[in-house]
Amino acid sequence: MAKIPLLNPDVITLDIDMPGMNGIQTLTEIRRLHPRSHVIMLSTLTESGAAVTLEALSLGASDYMTKPTNTASLADAMEQVRRELIGKIVSLTGHRTAPATGSAPAIATRKLGGQRIDVLAIGVSTGGPQALAEVVPCLPADFPAPVVIVQHMPPLFTRLLAERLNSHSRLRVQEAEAGRALEPGQVWIARGDYHMAVAREGTSAVLQLNQELPENSCRPAVDVLFRSVAQVYGACVLGVVMTGMGADGARGAVNIREAGGEIIVQDEASSVVWGMPGAVVSAGAADKICPLQEIGQEIVRRVTAGRMPACVKPTTLHA
Repeated sequence: MAKIPLLNPDVITLDIDMPGMNGIQTLTEIRRLHPRSHVIMLSTLTESGAAVTLEALSLGASDYMTKPTNTASLADAMEQVRRELIGKIVSLTGHRTAPATGSAPAIATRKLGGQRIDVLAIGVSTGGPQALAEVVPCLPADFPAPVVIVQHMPPLFTRLLAERLNSHSRLRVQEAEAGRALEPGQVWIARGDYHMAVAREGTSAVLQLNQELPENSCRPAVDVLFRSVAQVYGACVLGVVMTGMGADGARGAVNIREAGGEIIVQDEASSVVWGMPGAVVSAGAADKICPLQEIGQEIVRRVTAGRMPACVKPTTLHA
């Protein structure tokens, strides 16, 4: 803590378990004294490690990474950490591995609000738990469409994330289960290490899970989900892409737009990393760009067609 004002680091890494002040205590102090510092938490791939990591993210950690397991040697483990950590540092600090060329296309000027919305699909990665904690509690108890979410996270983490969101939301938030029919008012979060897609069975739309090859180095991948909702629901899709590293979701957003659906993205200023939403904008597939604090209201306005008042977060917890 004493060295932070002396060194002014771009990024701070914290272990969950440390002598003296643990990672959560140290993070709390960093956020109080240096609120603009980026912090990456390192945790174990265990239930307790996942729970503490989600707590750290809710307290303002920028990102996290899990320690390697079942590696052949210490050298292999160190190399795995090096690759993942450097990518996160580069993304958080805004440095590019190659200079940007050209200018981003203009935002699409289509008028939103033309057709009924039958499904809300959300894709998010780095900074996602905080973004979802802002948006999902905004959805009213009688929200008239199912919600399907891909958050890039490993197993265990996605279940605990669903439980955490469920405790602060009016809607029932669950980790995805294969074969479950999509109904209004449900929120499903893709399982870690499984792609989640939507398929048509008779008159119902149902969830599918698979472990096919990663897309965009991700499993679950936003592109897989977005592609499937475009195929099943056609123009009746509202897609939302929020903060995240990389470009997952950009091709899927194009698929939704080509089917007649609509896409909202989080703005750069409120994103921890503007990789994913920025890629959608660059692909010309964004209908509207919103700051995080307005996305929930925009979703409610679009999907409920003005039937509900502006978003007011619940004061009671969902059982």
